[in-house]
Amino acid sequence: MENSSSIEVFYLSGLNKSPENQHVYFPLTLLLYIVIIFVNLRLISIILLEKTLHEPMYLLLCNLCFNGLYGTAGFYPKFLSDLLSDSNVISHHGCFLQVFVLYSSVKCDFATLTAMAYDRYVAICKPLVYHSVMTDQMVFKLIAFCWIFPYFTSTVVIILSSTLPLCGSHIDKLYCENWAIVKLSCKTTTLNDVTGYIVTFVYLGFAFFIIFSYLKLIAACTKSKEDRLKFTKTCLPHLLAVINFTIAIVFDLMYSRYGSTNIPHGLRNFFAVQFLIIPPIFNPVIYGLKMTEVRKRLLKQCHYLK
Repeated sequence: MENSSSIEVFYLSGLNKSPENQHVYFPLTLLLYIVIIFVNLRLISIILLEKTLHEPMYLLLCNLCFNGLYGTAGFYPKFLSDLLSDSNVISHHGCFLQVFVLYSSVKCDFATLTAMAYDRYVAICKPLVYHSVMTDQMVFKLIAFCWIFPYFTSTVVIILSSTLPLCGSHIDKLYCENWAIVKLSCKTTTLNDVTGYIVTFVYLGFAFFIIFSYLKLIAACTKSKEDRLKFTKTCLPHLLAVINFTIAIVFDLMYSRYGSTNIPHGLRNFFAVQFLIIPPIFNPVIYGLKMTEVRKRLLKQCHYLK
């Protein structure tokens, strides 16, 4: 029986590859990662270079895209390396680093979407005080919170998990995941479970705030045609991003805790990684298409390139 002091590497057994599909998976995954980097960097550059877009809504969107790059950097380089290697192993410290990056990225995404909901709520429901509320200092505080709080909660989770004595080193996923590591523990994990539930309930509070703000927004936008147009242009992309991200995370959480081995292997892998595939592409694309000012700048840049 192993324990945490003797475990130097973890074995990621979620990847069932053969020489045939290996030649298909690697180029497709590499292409996907390049697309994610390109679309997010493109939107970030548009927002940072255009001074007219230095407004709370666009700066929070820029933070969302930057976090997309941060989170995917914790998965794709290692996964691409695994596709080319014979044994899919990751060091003990590397595993916990990957858990930290993925967990903090997911939480930062949720916090940013909550901050964007607050921005839209003030802009539409309290337009007269918008500029006095959403000042540069407030935007800085919101963005700082979107990173500091996820870093803090992820650090607590990692510390608790890293002190557990482990009786195994095989993780049945494509990447290191905290719940998968906790399940390898030789002793009870009550403290880890309670901490996990507390963090989950905190972020459920964020979700309820988003729901509350949109109920207020929908009620306010039914009053005039101008408000309905504003909702369509600025709130609809955010609402789609929230729905998309929530579905992705729910799938991953349900699979991690209650996933059945009877589910086909390919489908299980998709459930495990789709939050690293769909939101990083979906968010910049839907915002780039739906938000008029961003779309104008994008078309303008494309015109200059010609």
